Amino acid sequence: MKEMTIDFGSGKVSQLFRKLFFPTLLGMLGMSAMTAIDGIFIGHCIGSDGIAAINIICPLLMLLTGVALMVGTGCSVVASIHLSRGQEQVARYNVTQALLLVTAVIAVPVAWMLAAPCQAGRWLGSSEHLLPLVTEYMVWYVPSWIFMGWTAVALFVIRLDGQPAYAMACSLTAAVLNVFLDWLFMFPLGWGMMGGALATSLSTAAGGLMAVAYLACRARRLRIAPIKLNAKSLRPTLRNVGYQCRIGSSALLGEATLAVLMFMGNLVFMRYLGDDGVGAFGIACYYTPFIFMVGNAIAQSAQPILSYNFGLGDRGRTRQAERAAVCGLAVTAVFLLLPAGLVGLFVDPSVPAARIAAAGLPLFAAGFLPFIFNITAVGYFQSVERVRPAVVFALLRGLVLLVPAFLLLPRWLGAQGIWLAMPAAELLTAFSVVAFYAWGRRGRPRPVRALGA
Repeated sequence: MKEMTIDFGSGKVSQLFRKLFFPTLLGMLGMSAMTAIDGIFIGHCIGSDGIAAINIICPLLMLLTGVALMVGTGCSVVASIHLSRGQEQVARYNVTQALLLVTAVIAVPVAWMLAAPCQAGRWLGSSEHLLPLVTEYMVWYVPSWIFMGWTAVALFVIRLDGQPAYAMACSLTAAVLNVFLDWLFMFPLGWGMMGGALATSLSTAAGGLMAVAYLACRARRLRIAPIKLNAKSLRPTLRNVGYQCRIGSSALLGEATLAVLMFMGNLVFMRYLGDDGVGAFGIACYYTPFIFMVGNAIAQSAQPILSYNFGLGDRGRTRQAERAAVCGLAVTAVFLLLPAGLVGLFVDPSVPAARIAAAGLPLFAAGFLPFIFNITAVGYFQSVERVRPAVVFALLRGLVLLVPAFLLLPRWLGAQGIWLAMPAAELLTAFSVVAFYAWGRRGRPRPVRALGA
């Protein structure tokens, strides 16, 4: 058996973090680019109504992505702890169970949306004007969500197996393929909304198959292992899957925050500004996954180092990895401070949706820095199995603060209040994280100084 390419237990922490962070960041930005590229082509081919239609579907996609990230995060943490203790076969069982669970969970809503697309579109908040575009995109796109789930789980495992570059290649291959297929299907072939959806589906499937093929054939230590499906093995399997989900629950809540952001935003924009408002909000939402992925890249790059050394009981290396993650956060602040008013990249700047987006995007971007800070903080807590604070802060930035902000701020500030709902919720959560950290340090016993010192 070949040794792992990356030694999480004895390698220099700063070098480990760099080896994981940059491939992880590029791979995640590639995943975000798939969505953004789709929006650019659809915006120029269909217009702002096409972007609004996609934004109607995205909340459910974000929620299912959260389920996959929850399982992937929990699987990675549990498997890395088993690897640190020499329990390789148990770690392989964790990987297989995670993939089966994600497949089963995502298959149910996919089947519903394919069977009743009009009902699903209305349930997600579509107007009758947008419904034909929503259903057309839905029918050709949602079958690929199972591959999306496989990718989300497998990329965690591939990085833990010591191959962050291959994980990056899975994401970038899908992104590059999506660019070509979007252009081919929507312009030379003229397939419109269906072409955009089919291009994204095929690209997602390609990335998912690459990732699963690695786990099936090429993985060093974390290959897919056959598991017994009988009554005797059911109880330990359910217990293990439940433990993985508990550890990764904050990752689900992180994506659920995006889902709530998009769902509530769609409803409020539809109420105050109509379909053009939803289109403008859709443009802003294309930037949000990039910011989310930067924060997630920091958290996921530190996670294998944190959880592996946590399993070994090496608290010193855990603290070093914590400092490395904070340094990575400071570096990525440069990315967040770049101008975000790239509305013309998606639609004609003269259309109403573009004018609404250009006015609101600077307000929306005010929440990006606390946004990435909160994602990194939650990622740290889940990596060292501090599930309670991870869940509390994930809930705080999502349901507890975001929903009231969407309901109250527009009443007080009008349309500006809709754009400021996310920044307000993220900023209040960041203050809470800082207060929690300061209170924890305050509660630590101070070393007793020797007499005469």
